[in-house]
Amino acid sequence: MKVVALAGGVGGAKLVDGLASLLLPDDLSIIVNTADDFEYLTLKISPDLDTVCYTLAGLANPVTGWGRLDETWQVFKAVGSLGGPDWFRLGDHDLATHLVRTQCLNQGQTLSGITQAFCRNWGIRHPVYPMSDDPVRTIVNTVDGESLGFQIYFVKRACQPVVESFTFQGAKDARPVPEALQKIQQSDLVIFAPSNPWVSIDPILSVPGYREAISEKPVVAVSPLIGGKALKGPAAKMYRELGVQPSAAAVADHYREFLAGFVMDRIDQGQLEKIERWRIIALVTDILMKDKQSRIRLAGEVLEFGETILNRSR
Repeated sequence: MKVVALAGGVGGAKLVDGLASLLLPDDLSIIVNTADDFEYLTLKISPDLDTVCYTLAGLANPVTGWGRLDETWQVFKAVGSLGGPDWFRLGDHDLATHLVRTQCLNQGQTLSGITQAFCRNWGIRHPVYPMSDDPVRTIVNTVDGESLGFQIYFVKRACQPVVESFTFQGAKDARPVPEALQKIQQSDLVIFAPSNPWVSIDPILSVPGYREAISEKPVVAVSPLIGGKALKGPAAKMYRELGVQPSAAAVADHYREFLAGFVMDRIDQGQLEKIERWRIIALVTDILMKDKQSRIRLAGEVLEFGETILNRSR
């Protein structure tokens, strides 16, 4: 079975790590949100891409889920002592990634080509693609009339502003990475990882070509919410502020046009009937990924569930 996973953030990274433990490199491709990317201290930062890659490489900080294992902070501290901007934490090992990426981009290399080279150096065998080599930026529009770059909203402002809507700046003119689009076209199953629907998966779908290609494939989504709460990040807060009660059913409804299957936690079993009325097949299980073993277990259940859906459609 050929699988493509769409991902961003810590939850998405954990599931693709589980999938990569079970599927051969020829059978799993990962497309990552890059609308969170931004420039900081003149460096090109790709937070979601780095979180996914560090996780797959076994380099991620196991406590935070982002950043590097055994990180040090000498440069970050020195920047702050000089009065420089220190609202976005860059560790010393992480800084090396951004320095080399920035140099390569300034030389005219593509983000997808740079990511491929990084993956080789980190021992990642499964193909990881940024959603586009063209810049797309998530803008958070607030009820106070502000338009904030995502990292300003997420990190500097600690998700405090009340969200009114999102704009994916540059999306209309962006193009999918050709190899990523081809992987979708060749796939048997597309998985939406348990990432924030609003700011991790929607930006990928906003790039022309992805929505059309994915709509032709069976799609299984894994809920990022358990009991109406997000384990990390502002997904539940965003749902409430946009006038939607956060729940597993709300996530399924968000993706309803695509879904053949939906994976939700046992805590949310009471919403099963509602989701099934939408003609979405649901799997109720434990979706909390506390460690490597639980990532692999959940990934195995998602793949088995996907096989069941494929068999029903044959």
